[in-house]
Amino acid sequence: MKYTRLKFACYTVNISMAVVGNLPPMLFLTFRELYGISYSLLGLLVLINFSTQLFVDLIFSFFSHRFNIPRMVKLTPVLAVAGLLLFAFLPFVFPGQIYLCFVLGTMIFSAASGFAEVLISPVIAAIPAENPDREMSKLHSIYAWGVVGVIAAGTLFLLAFGKENWHWLMTFMALIPALSAVLYCGTEIPKMETPERVSGVVSYLKNKTLWLCVGAIFLGGAAECTMAQWASGYLEGALGIDKVWGDIFGVAMFAAMLGLGRSLYAKLGKNAGNALFFGAMGAVVCYLAAAFTPFPLLGLVACGFCGFCVSMLWPGSLIVASGYFPSGGVFLYAMMAAGGDLGASVGPQLIGVITDFSMENPWLLSLAEALSLSPEQMGLKLGMLVGVLFPLAAIPLYRRIKKGETTVS
Repeated sequence: MKYTRLKFACYTVNISMAVVGNLPPMLFLTFRELYGISYSLLGLLVLINFSTQLFVDLIFSFFSHRFNIPRMVKLTPVLAVAGLLLFAFLPFVFPGQIYLCFVLGTMIFSAASGFAEVLISPVIAAIPAENPDREMSKLHSIYAWGVVGVIAAGTLFLLAFGKENWHWLMTFMALIPALSAVLYCGTEIPKMETPERVSGVVSYLKNKTLWLCVGAIFLGGAAECTMAQWASGYLEGALGIDKVWGDIFGVAMFAAMLGLGRSLYAKLGKNAGNALFFGAMGAVVCYLAAAFTPFPLLGLVACGFCGFCVSMLWPGSLIVASGYFPSGGVFLYAMMAAGGDLGASVGPQLIGVITDFSMENPWLLSLAEALSLSPEQMGLKLGMLVGVLFPLAAIPLYRRIKKGETTVS
């Protein structure tokens, strides 16, 4: 097979993005405990992550024709390695500026993640296949299974070697993008469509259907990433579940269900509109159950099963968009990535802000006392409740896509 090695390189890049997107949030409470970093600043790291990706997305949206696409594809894992290693070791070189070191490392590996979002999906789409939609879902399912591996390996590492050795965990995970860089050596990147000039981009931007698709992935990205980024801290801080069990049976279950949903669609799916609509409805139920339940086990199950519900919100939006714009190429995937990253930026940051605000508001502190909740528990529960707004707002939008989905696969 001509493109077998290229496919494996793209798959390992997606696993690298699972490391970039999920390992730092998994360490949030560790950073709070070791370095006293506030929830707002921890949430700001997520915002910086996705804002950097968003910046890359927008650059490619308007100027993709200016880039050497094959070279950028092969540069992506190299940037990821550099960012992860800087994130791991700069805080020990500059102990007085630990948070700024985290910011620098985050910006570099987030740029790699932005390149991956813009370029890896169109690379896979450009490889000849009998069923391109299922190939796309397979690519995204590998990301989800990568998250399962990251959570499991990270949890076991911290259990065995202690939280204070978190930087060696980051170093170990940097081997994955290093493998991607090796696999890309000598591969041929297929040609991908890009607008010939900025005026070609403007004609796309006037199309209302494009903005419908961008709105769909914005809400889907927010619904997915809010739970993915905060489930670990929520299960430990709000429901009192030990971090090891919360990460394995909550966060890793979320990722496993995410992978299961995408794998099932890759094998059996053929109606992205239905997957979007019913997925958003299920996500609303899961968010509400997690926010309101007093039972830790039910909260654990709700966080985990939410992964299945949101599994197709991101790739399903891409499938819908590619159906409407089959010749969109790199521009289309850049615009969709921008919408998804904006949602993934807003959602988790909003939870951090709401949590910190709740822990300082006198009325909410009184309410927490009346409900026999600690300020932290009250803040995290209120934050999770606010998170339900994203899948809730997505339902009418996905219903519109579902009803009009005659030209989309």
